Amino acid sequence: MKYLIIGKNGQLGKEFQKKLDNKKFVALGRKECDVSDLSQVLEVFKNYKPSVVINCSAYNFVDKAEEDYIDAFKVNALGVRNLAFASEKNNAFFVHFSTDYVFDGQKEDGLYTEEDKPNPLNLYGKSKLAGEEWLKEETEDFLLFRVSWVYGEGKQNFIYKLFHWAKSNPYLKVAYDEISVPTSTRTIVDITLKSLEKGLKGLYHLTNSGYASRYEWAKKVFEVKGIDRFIKPVPSDIFNLPAKRPKFSPMSNRKISDLLNIEINNWDKELEIFLKD
Repeated sequence: MKYLIIGKNGQLGKEFQKKLDNKKFVALGRKECDVSDLSQVLEVFKNYKPSVVINCSAYNFVDKAEEDYIDAFKVNALGVRNLAFASEKNNAFFVHFSTDYVFDGQKEDGLYTEEDKPNPLNLYGKSKLAGEEWLKEETEDFLLFRVSWVYGEGKQNFIYKLFHWAKSNPYLKVAYDEISVPTSTRTIVDITLKSLEKGLKGLYHLTNSGYASRYEWAKKVFEVKGIDRFIKPVPSDIFNLPAKRPKFSPMSNRKISDLLNIEINNWDKELEIFLKD
């Protein structure tokens, strides 16, 4: 098996490289592979001949996507289509990651499952949903994981931002009415590789277990790290952000858990492991 990791510089790409360091893999960033350029993508496949392609590239700037939709669409939709097309053409298995932001947060009876109909509220979510749909048009040999509130080693996550804010502010405001599942890159990589070993295909929700508000997440981070800061729970509307977000978008990981016959760590337990490491 030869793995090709696209998006080597992101927090998820870095975690895959760490986990696959005893296996045969190539990791590329945007300079080596611009996913929106099909000719470049096909050249990469020709040069490296991968068996499995793991797409960790993503445009994740949710608010910026409201103005910069073309760039978001190039990476999150067109890029996915190009990689899926190249994978099918070269007999490679394709792994891709989407988001809970494909949902509108209006579900009233439990967590989101793979059978629920997406209805994104913002342009970032629409670009990710377009990527999902185009992927399915190009290949049947894929694993598509929807993930949420991802954190790991890197700066593009809520935990890093919390530490940054805490340096200069003794008093923080964090939303209590945005609820989803904080999910570690460690969990995502572990479940992805187990799914590949088992030969799974199709769409799955891949998160840690349970769910939390942004406020509960922030409180837990400071509690574990012993950071003394006052956190006031506030409604998310006061931040007046450009992109509308779903208020309640936690997804159930039951389908993937049952198929792999495992229990996935609760979000708070997994967070403690990450912060103590």
